[in-house]
Amino acid sequence: MTVSILLFLPIVAALLVLLFKNETVKHAALFFALVELGIAAYFLAGFVPDASVQYAIDAPWIPKMGIYFSAGIDGISMIMVLLTTVLVPLIILTTYKHEYKNAKAFYALILFMQAGLLTVFTALDGFLFYVGWEAALIPIYFICALWGGENRIRINIKFFIYTFAGSLFMLLGIIYLYLQTPAKVYDLRGFYDLSLTLTQQSWVFWAFFIAFAIKMPIFPFHTWQPDTYTEAPSAGTMMLSGIMLKMGIYGVIRWLIPNAPAGFLQWQNLVIILSVIGIVYASLIAFNQKDGKRLVAYSSIAHVGLIAAGIFAWTTQGVQGAMIQMLSHGINVVGMFFIWDIISRRLNTRDISQMGGIAKVAPNFSIAFLIILLGTVALPLTNGFVGEFLLLKGVFNYNIWFAAVAGLTIIFGAVYMLRMYKNVMQGETNELTAIFTDISGSEKLVLGIICVLIIGIGVYPQPILHISEAAVTNLVNTVSAKFNNAQF
Repeated sequence: MTVSILLFLPIVAALLVLLFKNETVKHAALFFALVELGIAAYFLAGFVPDASVQYAIDAPWIPKMGIYFSAGIDGISMIMVLLTTVLVPLIILTTYKHEYKNAKAFYALILFMQAGLLTVFTALDGFLFYVGWEAALIPIYFICALWGGENRIRINIKFFIYTFAGSLFMLLGIIYLYLQTPAKVYDLRGFYDLSLTLTQQSWVFWAFFIAFAIKMPIFPFHTWQPDTYTEAPSAGTMMLSGIMLKMGIYGVIRWLIPNAPAGFLQWQNLVIILSVIGIVYASLIAFNQKDGKRLVAYSSIAHVGLIAAGIFAWTTQGVQGAMIQMLSHGINVVGMFFIWDIISRRLNTRDISQMGGIAKVAPNFSIAFLIILLGTVALPLTNGFVGEFLLLKGVFNYNIWFAAVAGLTIIFGAVYMLRMYKNVMQGETNELTAIFTDISGSEKLVLGIICVLIIGIGVYPQPILHISEAAVTNLVNTVSAKFNNAQF
């Protein structure tokens, strides 16, 4: 069995979902997402955690143009496959208490987007990587445009322009690398083996970096994110924040730094500075947010800034921290946005100042909220802690002062998150919050699973770290050898 089944099943599922009607649509979408999760679990069970690529497929696609359907899974990709296949069924479950106009199109787009995301995370051919990149963008554009808030059109156009423009820069970089290969192929390993000049690598670096920095996003390429996250339907926001932004982080690890090591060294310091600025900037703005969903959006920028700084420090610890933190951030941010989805549906507002006392009328909800919040602020024994610890350690090895400032994300995050929790959950109820009902059914199931993952990964993260350890170590050492040997 090859990885191709993971890539094509969501496409087939998306088409099949269009045949269902009424309530059966969401059940069908959930069923197919769970089948996809089952296949990923099967791959994980047989996965050997070394540096090799497994479950690979390498079939001619457009061979005259050097394009092959080449994909596979190593330890880095496996983490991303698990992230995607675990979160998509959870995200579908979060929609069970929503009613969508043309629901079958909504769920079909989510499944089609899953196919694009998994293609990005497993592609070993540059052209296939780009196809997956765009295939993930198109569905989320329609999800936001058709089911988003009242300002969705204006904000969605900005989001599309930003991301599509970044994609074009990346396409130019991929084509340029293709033209430099002796055999004129888009093979990733062929790209790695190129010996480009410093000037060439600098241009390649920026071609890829702009696309990835927009997707993550890194300051100052972040301006599309808060508005898009706020206006998108909750499931769309979860897909964007939980999985889609990881495309940019993954792209840096897999496609940017190994393909342009000299360009990376030239601009490494600048990118870390931008990442640290983003941490502080987003945290300070989060302090002043009255809209809970928007607060979580800015919190996400701060956390991603730390992940970016850890990666660009380029140590095994930093990249390993990024791998587990991508998984943890995805779980936590989906949980936080679902918390605000529940609040918004019950109270018809996300204004923090209008709330208070919800813990008194919804004890189960308050416990789940607190556990997810503690994971988000990286409390020890939660999933957020180990990743942020390794990331800070990686940045510390690069520059102690950058690490000191980057560490503010933990302090700032704890302050504004705990203050948000206090204002929403503690105190006395008012006319609005007195009628708040506790979680039940699918809400309790989703939040329960998320809480178990937060605590489970926090208490025992070693199995996750072990999956990617060999692949990360091999990649970091291979690229670092290019630095040491000056092979550029």
